[in-house]
Amino acid sequence: MNCTARWLAFSTLMLAGSGVRAQDWPQWRGPNRDNKVVGFIAPATWPKELTKKWKVPVGNGDSSPVLVGDKIYVFAKQGGDEVIQCLHADTGKELWQDKYAVQAVTGGPGGIHAGPRSTPAVAEGKVCTLGVRGVLSCLDAVSGKVVWRKETKSPPQFFTACSPIIVDGKCIVNIGGGGGTGEIAAFDLTSGEVKWNFPSDGTSYGSPVLLNLEGTQQIVTLTEKSVVSVKVGDGKLLWRVPFTATGKGGMSSGTPIVDGQNVIYSREGAGTLALNVEKKGDAFEAKELWQKKQAAGKYNTPVLHEGLLFGLASGGSVLYCMEAKSGEMLWTDTTRRGDCGTVLNAGGVLLALTNDTNLVVFQPGKEFKEIAKYKVADSPTWAYPIVTGNRIYVKDQNSLTLWTIP
Repeated sequence: MNCTARWLAFSTLMLAGSGVRAQDWPQWRGPNRDNKVVGFIAPATWPKELTKKWKVPVGNGDSSPVLVGDKIYVFAKQGGDEVIQCLHADTGKELWQDKYAVQAVTGGPGGIHAGPRSTPAVAEGKVCTLGVRGVLSCLDAVSGKVVWRKETKSPPQFFTACSPIIVDGKCIVNIGGGGGTGEIAAFDLTSGEVKWNFPSDGTSYGSPVLLNLEGTQQIVTLTEKSVVSVKVGDGKLLWRVPFTATGKGGMSSGTPIVDGQNVIYSREGAGTLALNVEKKGDAFEAKELWQKKQAAGKYNTPVLHEGLLFGLASGGSVLYCMEAKSGEMLWTDTTRRGDCGTVLNAGGVLLALTNDTNLVVFQPGKEFKEIAKYKVADSPTWAYPIVTGNRIYVKDQNSLTLWTIP
């Protein structure tokens, strides 16, 4: 058996079913879409610098890389094409790529953001991507062969940003435009056939999460004006809570946070909302627990760690911490960070990467304490990083870099 055949055989075993490893990062915000890193052990003493192992050009875009086994999947724009690449996680060497031509994104949404914003999802042996103009693709995760590809409805004003989720043989995604022309749709992973669609009040720029409650699998996501839940099996509405921003700039671009039976969502211009979801007979009901004026930044979803929410504040681009139970604000840091970024929950520490190219390590707690800070790119870092073992993968404006903690 030659090297290629051995790699294909091994990769097929790794990707069969949803068989990903504990330390994999197979979709937007990780295995459970909660930005929780598994298997990371912080060093006793953080080094002065990280070690750069390799850096490879991959193309323009804000889409975050994902990791399954020893394969990194990257989705970006190169010239007039959107390109899906599979790289070897150890070396950055390209294993395969697929591309298709796409009409350029110009004007306000264009510039350095002309590439994809949606993060790939890898599960059940497939990789699914949503292009900036709404091209939905499903590829074989081992070989890169196109299983199906289709144009979806016209995208919203600032083009697509929703990251697909794969559940029970379905690729589920927010598609279409605003003003009541959007929908949540489920596509058969094998054929691309539309299994169901739920017409919404408009498409958000956020991404769906999975809520399992009382034996019912629910897709919880944001629309233009609401937080909604639909049943995974048939797309039927289970519950809806209006949540509309006031004033300009309050786009619906975050991801819901699932905390047991509670769902928390933060939206610029609307604040932060906590709901408790209960089953009442054959129906489900979502009741408000609390709502606060403080909100995360437009492109940030807070992370939950031991009852505390950590995120980047709206308007100030500073780190903050609030109690998940009450919404009480515990602290707001005074150092201004980039205006887009994320916080990862790595257990004993939290890792924040913002588009100012700095990775900040700080303690999770009721007071802010910075432990270390590293410059990890030479161009803006809008994508989320991957942290696994002692490795940190960072996608900047056009490249992917592997850093290690010595």
